[in-house]
Amino acid sequence: MSKHYFGTDGIRGRVGEPPITPDFVMRLGYAAGRVLAAKGANLPAGARPTVLIGKDPRISGYMLEAALEAGLTAAGVDALLTGPMPTPAVAYLTRALRLQAGVVISASHNPYYDNGIKFFSADGAKLPDDVEHAIEAELEKPMQVMESSKLGKAKRLDDAAGRYVEFCKSTFPNNMDLRGLKIVLDCAHGATYHVAPPVFHELGAEVIAIGNEPNGLNINLDVGSTHPQALQKAVVAHQADLGIAFDGDGDRVLMVDAEGRLLDGDQLLYIIALGLYAKGKLKGGVAGTLMTNLALEHALQKHQIPFARAKVGDRYVLELLNEKNWKLGGENSGHILTLDKHTSGDAIIAALQVLHALKQSGKTLTQMYGELVLYPQVLINVTTQSKLDLSLAPIQSVVTKAEKTLNGAGRVLLRASGTEPKIRVMVEGQDAKLVKKIAEEIAEVVKIAAG
Repeated sequence: MSKHYFGTDGIRGRVGEPPITPDFVMRLGYAAGRVLAAKGANLPAGARPTVLIGKDPRISGYMLEAALEAGLTAAGVDALLTGPMPTPAVAYLTRALRLQAGVVISASHNPYYDNGIKFFSADGAKLPDDVEHAIEAELEKPMQVMESSKLGKAKRLDDAAGRYVEFCKSTFPNNMDLRGLKIVLDCAHGATYHVAPPVFHELGAEVIAIGNEPNGLNINLDVGSTHPQALQKAVVAHQADLGIAFDGDGDRVLMVDAEGRLLDGDQLLYIIALGLYAKGKLKGGVAGTLMTNLALEHALQKHQIPFARAKVGDRYVLELLNEKNWKLGGENSGHILTLDKHTSGDAIIAALQVLHALKQSGKTLTQMYGELVLYPQVLINVTTQSKLDLSLAPIQSVVTKAEKTLNGAGRVLLRASGTEPKIRVMVEGQDAKLVKKIAEEIAEVVKIAAG
């Protein structure tokens, strides 16, 4: 059964336009509260279910936080407010405090005028489909506010940041520190602005922070993992050893070496995998997505490390990891999951695992990723007026021809966008000119087929 509001990562849109409006978010809070109250039937007598609410610093967070709080308390559920906190911090605190659910108000790497709502279950994982379906079903019913004696209450969790900082530090070895490293942190004017600098500083690094002055309107604006140029310049200017860029809600990470070269999620995943493999601590293999660069797969094969691909989206990487009982996976966008450390993707923790691998090896960031040379990758988006059948003979014919030309030294991937009326044509291989030529040929056939 398809969902009307929930996408692959919660509910997201432009503020002021359905569904990101105060009235809808209040009803969403009420609906979620009703579902969670029913699931919390085994709580001690007199105890109410409690939901944690965190947000990133964008200006609409105040409005949506109040709306969510109103909806939850109307349903008889207590709300615990953290203020600005990274998405993975909410996942951690929900689990650590034994709460019934966590909610994050964030649109991640999107501009300030967007926002969204995503939920975590009691164990710090994204909500299962059946719970999201139950919330959507409850949304169709009218709100019936609990009688006054059964209304929920709301209060602030004043030590949320301190708890999360200590948790992040606990994922780094006690017998190791970051002394001698000069690190530039780009917090994207987002949710990591007040927690990331203390984590790395307290572990011994010299920290230079940029993108750490949110004003509600500047989140992700020319900074962070979606705009790494600011970090690249800062690393070179400060003669730092490396730089780390987070996105607005702190679940994506990219890094920059001392020369200002950018490393994507595939390269960071490779460094973490090799560090674990060297110590015999890599549990199973590594999970990527359909967009993971083929060079990573080939590089892992040289070390006899298993690799598997999931659909695009960190929730699908998580599903694949759980299915195989593996612990490490991620996307080239910088979503990296280290399930031996946390239940969700966490940019700060992923960065710490990269630094652990560096310290363990005695190598620089440049030396660690040097043997992984990513293959050229060309992505062309073809706009369509309606759903296009990718199994049509002309499309399959040109794809088959392309795969024969690449002869195992490259890949072709066609997929429909989950958010736009577009077909994404991706071709990668060792020969950049050939890859570009093939991608353009396939895109032209798809364009003709789309009419």
